Amino acid sequence: MNTETGSVVALNSQSFDNAIAQGTTLVDFWAPWCGPCRMQLPILEELASAVGEGVTIGKVNVDECPDLAARFAVRSIPTLVLFKEGEPVKQFIGVQDKSTLLSSINNG
Repeated sequence: MNTETGSVVALNSQSFDNAIAQGTTLVDFWAPWCGPCRMQLPILEELASAVGEGVTIGKVNVDECPDLAARFAVRSIPTLVLFKEGEPVKQFIGVQDKSTLLSSINNG
């Protein structure tokens, strides 16, 4: 779980399940070579500063964790998946703005 408020947490195959198990977690599936992914990161950093406790903003490098990308059927990046108590509840494909993501986090 993210103990640092206002930061995007890098997740991997070992830390992923524990990170999404409780509360609300928004996970960005990305890769360093992906231009739109680089555009999404500053938006996620702003979002991480705006959300309260109990909400984690994470990112998974699909090149380093292809198992997680396959598990959630990530076919294009960036793909963002919103989890509530460990269950995926919403998926976004492509760059998303802060207000869209914040609304989904707050409204489920």
